Amino acid sequence: MMDVIHAADLLRLFGAWRTVFVQQREFLIALDGKVGDSDLGITMSKSFAAAYDAVSGEEEGATIAKLMRTAGVTMAKTAPSTMGTLTATGFIRGSKALENVSALGTKEVAAFWRAFCDGVAERGKTKIGDKTVLDVLDPIARSLEDATASGDVLGDALSIATGVAAEALESTKSMVAQHGKAAAFQEKTVGLQDAGATVGFLMVQAMRDFVSGQTSAA
Repeated sequence: MMDVIHAADLLRLFGAWRTVFVQQREFLIALDGKVGDSDLGITMSKSFAAAYDAVSGEEEGATIAKLMRTAGVTMAKTAPSTMGTLTATGFIRGSKALENVSALGTKEVAAFWRAFCDGVAERGKTKIGDKTVLDVLDPIARSLEDATASGDVLGDALSIATGVAAEALESTKSMVAQHGKAAAFQEKTVGLQDAGATVGFLMVQAMRDFVSGQTSAA
């Protein structure tokens, strides 16, 4: 298990994210197709593949903040759909929280997820309870902030946050969609887990698996 994530580890982390969204591509397409336009799986797989390539192309010695920002900017150009834009914004905002950071422990990862969450909320003009990715991102950030206060090591903190995210994702089934094409279906969205929130869950789960050594990324 990793105690911290260094800049040199980030390419493998993005490789883990890339792999997850390739594996989950068809699932996300089907999930999004129930009340959306079926492009989420395509958007996420393209976004993380491009981000991986961009991060791998950065010069040796690039900082964590620089690599995260590169990923976000690349995603914005690659997949300018709603979720692509929100994810890109999250990484760009997250990178700003990591300026002058040389390694990611629990405190730094909590700061990243909080900034990611706030960036998505502001860009998407969403609030908790609207049945969006925010309904998973905020619980992730709060869980990691609690773990920081408790002095939890990174692996334990991410394990707890992933469990919290799973519960939060399940809770989206009882919500009524308020944004995007899903909003047109209103009550018909009750009983369905939110597709965007699923992306948030998959991201933190992949980060947990990466830190715990449960994944073999590129």
